Amino acid sequence: MAQKQKVSYVCENCGYDSIRWYGQCPSCKSWDSLKEFRDAPEPASPKGVFFSGRKPAKSIDDIDTADELRFGTGFSELDRVLGGGAVRGSIVLIGGEPGIGKSTLMLQICHSLSGCGTVLYASGEESQRQIKLRGDRLGVRGKNISVLAETNLDLILDTAAEMKPAFLIVDSVQTVYRPGVSAAPGNVAQIKECTMALLRLAKDTGTVVFVVGHVNKDGEIAGPKILEHMVDCVLYFEGEKQNAYRILRAAKNRFGSTNEIGVFEMKEKGLAEIVNPSEAMLAGRPAGVPGTCITAVMEGTRPILAEIQALVAKSAFGNPRRMASGVDYNRAVLLLAVLETRAGLLLGGSDAYVNVIGGLKIDEPAADLATVIALASSFRDKPVLPDTLAIGEVGLTGELRRVNAIEQRMAEAARMKLGRCICPYYGTAGIRVPEGLEVIRVKSIPEALAAALDG
Repeated sequence: MAQKQKVSYVCENCGYDSIRWYGQCPSCKSWDSLKEFRDAPEPASPKGVFFSGRKPAKSIDDIDTADELRFGTGFSELDRVLGGGAVRGSIVLIGGEPGIGKSTLMLQICHSLSGCGTVLYASGEESQRQIKLRGDRLGVRGKNISVLAETNLDLILDTAAEMKPAFLIVDSVQTVYRPGVSAAPGNVAQIKECTMALLRLAKDTGTVVFVVGHVNKDGEIAGPKILEHMVDCVLYFEGEKQNAYRILRAAKNRFGSTNEIGVFEMKEKGLAEIVNPSEAMLAGRPAGVPGTCITAVMEGTRPILAEIQALVAKSAFGNPRRMASGVDYNRAVLLLAVLETRAGLLLGGSDAYVNVIGGLKIDEPAADLATVIALASSFRDKPVLPDTLAIGEVGLTGELRRVNAIEQRMAEAARMKLGRCICPYYGTAGIRVPEGLEVIRVKSIPEALAAALDG
């Protein structure tokens, strides 16, 4: 007698599971996000799926980790984000908008990974000929790289069982399906079942699995939120397709920090890593122009100099416009209110635009001071003094608060030949100041504006 399938409804945004359908998710309150999910009964001996069998519990002191292996991908920027390289038996999910460079990066790392073992590249979006043509353009070749154009995950797993590859790349998880699941590819049920099968493969055989995933309009991996909980690492490719620079950021990493980023540049022959991101972010910066200021942000253990630009113009409408790109919109509005109240700048009747050059997204408060100075510089139509770096968190009373890793930020500024650094007064006493860098310690917004614009 056939086993009856269990029907449930799973929210695509938060992973909420319910036995009945709701128009609005009870957990995250999003509308029309609950999709039907049918648990497919497992056959007695599924073909192509790996099972390790029952294993006894062990004391944590008796577990051997000596065989923990990491493989270099050929890109030091990618290895940095992964925490030192790809870990044996891990499953990595790489997401990003269409055309951002996910498939290009995956094909490029095949060349380096093939030196450590066999690579199986399974694509559900391109034919073998298309992948070969793209590989020729990128200079990717080798006998250890096998290409499979297939959307049936069971056939992909059968091929992996025969080849026993050290690395498996699936491009993409939204295009593959399992025949035993009565749902279309890309459906919640298919994505969950396919990822679970790939997870079993990685854990039971030690294969490193890279899974490419598309993102939805909100910039998150398309599919159920539980997908991100199942994998070991979640990496996001950020940046505009029209912009040459790409930012690879870790949203989850069981084997390293989630604060590291990798910077790449899209060129004619594929992605090239940017070893000096600060130089790339400041390239082409105009001199003597109002509305621009340099800050230093920490991405993991790496300080990066970023240029924040602001434009303040008289509004032609009753409600002035506020726009922010690369910084949090609500944070930018807050800083505008602080400027008007604590520094006396009448910005209520002006449009204000804030932008971070290079596609970098800044989410730490250390960039507050540079944002404030750039806005004031544009409003007063007075450029910031040359080679000035601004670091500090701005409070609602107009005071400047200390930030972490101040010495690393100053060292990066000195390396990039900047001569002045405006920083908070408190928390900077006794720090080591690099040679050639003048440090100006200020307590409030008015003092900072005077030091940056008037000297």
